[in-house]
Amino acid sequence: MRIRTRLLLLSLAVLLPAIVAAALGIGFVYAEERGINQRNLQETSRAMALAVDRELGTREILLKALASAPSLARGDLATFHEHARVIAEEREASILLSDENGRVLLNSRLPVGTALPALLPTAVQERRDAGPDVTIVSNLYRLPRNPDVPPSFALQVPVPHTARPHLYLAMTTPASQLQALFEQQRLPSDWHATIVDRQGVVVARSSDPAKFVGTHVRPELQDSMAAGEGMHPGMTLAGVASTAFFSRVPRSNWSFLVSVPDAELRRTGLWASALLGGMSLLLLALATLAALAVARRTAQPMEDLRHDAQQLGDGAPVQARSSGLLEVDAVNEALVGASERLRRASADLEHRVAEAVASFEQSQRALLQAQKLEALGRLTGGIAHDFNNVLQTLTTGLHAARLGSDDKVRRLLATCERAVTRGSELARQLMVFGRVQEVRVETFDLAQRLREVQPLLTGALPTDITFTQDVTPGLWPVTADPLQLELALLNLVMNARDAMPHGGRLRLRAGNSVGQSPAQDLPPGDYVAISLQDEGEGMNEEVLARALDPFFTTKSVGRGSGLGLPQAYGFARQSGGALVLRSQVGEGTTVTLVLPRAQVAPQEPAPAAPSGGLRGAGCVLLVEDDPLVRDTVRSGLEVSGFEVQTANDADEALRMLAGGHCVDVVLTDVVMPGSMNGVDLARLLAREHPRLRVVIATGYSDRSIDMPGVRTLAKPYALHQAVAALNEAMAG
Repeated sequence: MRIRTRLLLLSLAVLLPAIVAAALGIGFVYAEERGINQRNLQETSRAMALAVDRELGTREILLKALASAPSLARGDLATFHEHARVIAEEREASILLSDENGRVLLNSRLPVGTALPALLPTAVQERRDAGPDVTIVSNLYRLPRNPDVPPSFALQVPVPHTARPHLYLAMTTPASQLQALFEQQRLPSDWHATIVDRQGVVVARSSDPAKFVGTHVRPELQDSMAAGEGMHPGMTLAGVASTAFFSRVPRSNWSFLVSVPDAELRRTGLWASALLGGMSLLLLALATLAALAVARRTAQPMEDLRHDAQQLGDGAPVQARSSGLLEVDAVNEALVGASERLRRASADLEHRVAEAVASFEQSQRALLQAQKLEALGRLTGGIAHDFNNVLQTLTTGLHAARLGSDDKVRRLLATCERAVTRGSELARQLMVFGRVQEVRVETFDLAQRLREVQPLLTGALPTDITFTQDVTPGLWPVTADPLQLELALLNLVMNARDAMPHGGRLRLRAGNSVGQSPAQDLPPGDYVAISLQDEGEGMNEEVLARALDPFFTTKSVGRGSGLGLPQAYGFARQSGGALVLRSQVGEGTTVTLVLPRAQVAPQEPAPAAPSGGLRGAGCVLLVEDDPLVRDTVRSGLEVSGFEVQTANDADEALRMLAGGHCVDVVLTDVVMPGSMNGVDLARLLAREHPRLRVVIATGYSDRSIDMPGVRTLAKPYALHQAVAALNEAMAG
């Protein structure tokens, strides 16, 4: 632990009691403010309950005065009805006169003498439970015979000086008239005031009355309201976490609730606590800054020692200094002595390193040939396969030419000539790998050259690396040595292969760059960019800075010579272009060859000159990915009497068989793209189509294929050999 840290911890230990005291004070202030808020809200609910009681009392006084009217005492219901109608319209209410059995004698809204329905049974029962001489306030109700009438409540008083049966005067009022109480109190917008009757039904509410009037409050809140006055934490009907403060309305035994969101309750306490906490943190920060200043001055001699140690590590001389601390000065003296000894040892080490570098360069030259041999071994299988396809095309085409008509002979001979051209290209690519060629600069179609070199590039890759090529239509021609271009691309592909030991994707893209400068040292103009992007490990900045140095490599001994990227860089510079290298650790590497656009059109190749028994019968499904072999073999078999259907790979062949194509025998190649090769296809057909015969044509003489019912045909084969093998397979 550093001295500065120790001093800072010491300061914190001194301040810790003050921090604890401040935290306790903050907690006390928060609790006190919360208690004050709760008491104030309880008083608010009590005052609002009394306001509701006064509103009901006003209606009671009015009813009692009306019940003492002389017209009612002498039984003049017509005069009393007119008096009651005027009062009821002023109050937007209804006044009813009924006896103790609930029979309605008068309704201010209907003419005298109209047949009137009886009171609700609940109103009659409430009167019987309360007694004949008590004013009662009903719960909220709706008229079952008229559901369009809004929810209402009734206040009922006895009529004095009447003999039995007793008469009662009631005023039914819409509950919406109580909403004015909320507007008079001007409660905060996020508070919710609610009037609840004795059954827990909402009579009036300050917000959303149309939605909540007539609904029941939550059961747990109704249980709490049985105490008459108090508070209840929970959820409002709208689903907001709040605390409800309630108080009993004396005249009606209703309850008045004020629901305040919990966040609002905590706000004042939190504000006071935040103020006190901020002051405490400010004092703590000032004390910490003071402690850091003292620690910095105390730790400066130790920082000087660290600087001396860094100078020693960098090989720079260490200066002697005096700090006033005996221990620090002793360490500084030891570092000065070590610096002198290290400088003497460094000179000796440089001499030894020079000798080691010379020996290493000699070893690298020896490894160059080993790298070529190792890459040649990886390419042998793919090139041998392509040569066998060329020979197969020639062999089958020439045999079929003997049996065909003049037009078919000419087409077959043209195919054979294309196969010869392809064989010469394969030989030229082998010369490229061996660097046995002369410098030959020419203007050529770059898109066509990239298509031709693709088999060479894919042959250098293992099966777990996917190679894709994307060439922009209308790609410009370039003027360069085509063999050097292919060698550069091959080197870049092999570098990408070694960077992806566990497989991945390698993308080749080629496109035009109009009027730009793709590289820093190139003038603006028209260029063609060929980029190879891998998903390998990538390079850090140190490796990226030296990647183009000859003989620099990060591969293990025997895995590389460090000449791949330098060769590609030299080719690009000799062609008037540049090489752009971008890489990031974990995200792969992108190498871009930038070549100038050719100023002349590429030379068109000279057109090819026109070219010129065993029988079979049955339907043959030919599975071959090479178009030259596929077209030639198909023509030869058709000339020999077979009906031939073709498929590019095993997946397409399986789809054709599943689609109901009539096939007697399958002739398939071994090496094909797709999810399975020819051997896998033969095994699958043996399981799913046991009556279907299979003939496998292979160019690998060392591959053993021992499957019941499957015949093999070595490539290149003659047409009569293919006809014989197919006939024997169908006969078997």
